[in-house]
Amino acid sequence: MRCVRCFLKFLLAFLPLTLPVKAQQMEVTDSDRLIIRSVITSQLEAFQKDDAEGAFSFASAEIQAQFGTPDNFLRMVKAAYQPVHRPRSVMFENMTTIEGFPAQQVLLLDRDGNLIRALYLMKKQSQGKWKITGCYLVPVKGETV
Repeated sequence: MRCVRCFLKFLLAFLPLTLPVKAQQMEVTDSDRLIIRSVITSQLEAFQKDDAEGAFSFASAEIQAQFGTPDNFLRMVKAAYQPVHRPRSVMFENMTTIEGFPAQQVLLLDRDGNLIRALYLMKKQSQGKWKITGCYLVPVKGETV
């Protein structure tokens, strides 16, 4: 029992060092909201056409560095983000903040009729353009259409 307590104290002391740094909180204007929606819509349209370069262009510099090429990025989306790659329906919901990043909630209907909420984390790049810096898929429980 004593070793468990020691481990927990160690973990609690060093946990803050391992957590991701929060983005600086920023004000999102109505104009920003429209641009963010347009960026997400444009990426979804590129996925519909399997336009790897187009879809990749809406990803942040960090995401682009992580995947290296548009083809790698599209392969990952096809494999792990099928509702984003080929949604039957898309509905924009409210914008929120996650870990300091503006996050656009988007309700997707997948090809099997399941509702999925996509949380798009957005980041304003050094050139002032909004880009997608992450996307998390959250099942909407009990909902099938």
